[in-house]
Amino acid sequence: MALRLRLTRMGSKKKPFYRLVALDSETRRDGRALEYLGYYNPLQNPPEIKIDMEKVRAWMEKGAKPTDTVRSLLKKISA
Repeated sequence: MALRLRLTRMGSKKKPFYRLVALDSETRRDGRALEYLGYYNPLQNPPEIKIDMEKVRAWMEKGAKPTDTVRSLLKKISA
């Protein structure tokens, strides 16, 4: 079972809102998540990013790999 940290889309049409989730890599984009780790709202100015870094580190220690988009969000939080 390959674990991934990725975004799942929420919100209505033309108003995206994303949750950062940990799930199996074979699960569909909006499938059931193992755990919710935070959220990303690109419509705010500046974009609102809230991520629980302790949970992210715990999942990465278990072998979860972030997608490219999640990796860039994590860099923005760390910087």
